[in-house]
Amino acid sequence: MQLETVNHKVEFCVIGGGLSGLCAAVAAARHGVKTLIMQERPMFGGNASSEVRMWVCGAVKCLETGIIEELRLENRYRNPNSNYSIWDSVLYEKARFQENLTCLLNCSCLSVECDGNRIKSVTGHQQTTQQYHKVEADYFSDCSGDSVLAHLAGAVYRIGREEKTEFNETLAQNAPDKKTMGLSCILQAREYDRPQKFIPPVWANKYHTEESFPKRDHKLDYMQNFWWLELGGEQDTIRDTESLRDELLKEAYGIWDHIKNHGDHAADNWAIDWVGILPGKRESRRCIGDYILNEQDILSGGKFEDTVAYGGWPIDDHHPGGFRHYGTANTNIVPKQPYGIPLRCLYSKNIENLFFAGRNISATHTALSSSRVMATCSVIGQAVGTTVACAVKHGSISPRETAQKYVSEIQQMLLDDDCFLPGVKRVQPELSANSKLSGTAESIESLRSGIDREFAGVANCAVCRVGDVISYTADDAQDISVVRIVFDSDLSRNPHNMRANYRIEDEPFAPPPTLVKSYSIICDGKEVYREDNNYQRFNRVLLSGVKGKSVSLQINSTWGKDQVKVFAFDIA
Repeated sequence: MQLETVNHKVEFCVIGGGLSGLCAAVAAARHGVKTLIMQERPMFGGNASSEVRMWVCGAVKCLETGIIEELRLENRYRNPNSNYSIWDSVLYEKARFQENLTCLLNCSCLSVECDGNRIKSVTGHQQTTQQYHKVEADYFSDCSGDSVLAHLAGAVYRIGREEKTEFNETLAQNAPDKKTMGLSCILQAREYDRPQKFIPPVWANKYHTEESFPKRDHKLDYMQNFWWLELGGEQDTIRDTESLRDELLKEAYGIWDHIKNHGDHAADNWAIDWVGILPGKRESRRCIGDYILNEQDILSGGKFEDTVAYGGWPIDDHHPGGFRHYGTANTNIVPKQPYGIPLRCLYSKNIENLFFAGRNISATHTALSSSRVMATCSVIGQAVGTTVACAVKHGSISPRETAQKYVSEIQQMLLDDDCFLPGVKRVQPELSANSKLSGTAESIESLRSGIDREFAGVANCAVCRVGDVISYTADDAQDISVVRIVFDSDLSRNPHNMRANYRIEDEPFAPPPTLVKSYSIICDGKEVYREDNNYQRFNRVLLSGVKGKSVSLQINSTWGKDQVKVFAFDIA
């Protein structure tokens, strides 16, 4: 007897359901591409899920928009108590109920069938159903983190750290090696109104003094997620994961024993709420594309003609010794500006229908230490899914040919979907560009700036109060099918999607007070659409049978602020 094999035929197959894979799959499906996502875990989110519980980090002072901001805002609306099960459900529903998208959870990629340098199919085993799933597709994307698909398909990749001279990287090594950043098991703690006792397991490590972990701050506060509980960079972060997990658990419980039972850490009323049993990974295989992102790109702003995503997290290179390295745990070199990530870093150099998104993109070890964080991986994923949609539209051409011929089109698709690309402006729809713009709001002409956020000290917005109206007026009646609006979700807010620890005095999550809550679309004096519970930054309203000379946006209420910003209002 053999296990049943279920066959699938799609246009795009994504391996890995972390935030990069989720965003890649959703983006492609939204653009009409028949897509399947295969995820080995029982939930989406990867390191952001309830299994690992790392909050979503990204570009410093340049919060990401697009699908990742949509997810963050959904969570702020639905999850006031920062409950990880609710966050899991936000990610689950985004994929599970997306048209054109098939989800295979609990399904591990096992084998690949290739025809020359092209992937024909992948086969995975679904543990829950005891079935194999064979997926044929035109395009594949390895979003698995560890690059399992790329490895099985024979794609070229790297592991470890380059030497300084190869890419002129000042932070690289004098000689190359196979060392990486390590794995972490995160702790979460909760504060109570009475003392809480902790009895450590007998197998926990013993840390009786502060000297046990110098330069590792272990004060309990909002930012303390124990990321520095790290091991494995001097070993194999794939093959040694199980044994590393065992050691990390000894460390985790030992550190909590130290905080509770050795010295005064103001932790009497604190208790362990959760300990990660699945280590979160930072680095393993890095695929090689037509370009390799490097340290100079990060620090110079990464200006590329084929920019389709961006980063801005510090060059945050963790010592491979992790917790057992008694010096400084990591570097922290903040780029002066967001840097572009080119499309040439997101597809394989030698497998002609393979993309990748996430921490496995084509980058040096030093560049990876910035580009690896999940909000950056999310916008990379959305870029890959959008590129696939463009490739399908133009006749299922190769990733390389798509990059060479249609980068401008991909960039405009991403901008239209509320992604931000430094140095690239959104082209205004013809109807918006050619109509008269008027209204009671301030600075309304900024709505045609082509930049849908405050950037480089320029506001790029109309300033509105409740009751204000912004209008487009044409000479003749026009068919109106789409209204596109970008509100202000306060991109300067605390970016964390979840809490590290749970304090008694924590304020509940809520939509940003800068957002418009209720608005109307009015055509020739008649309301044709109204939304009274908006909590998203990006709104695309599809209209049917609407025709007129004048189309207006009216602000009815906000989530708290008397004065709000509108970054875009387009009609087409």
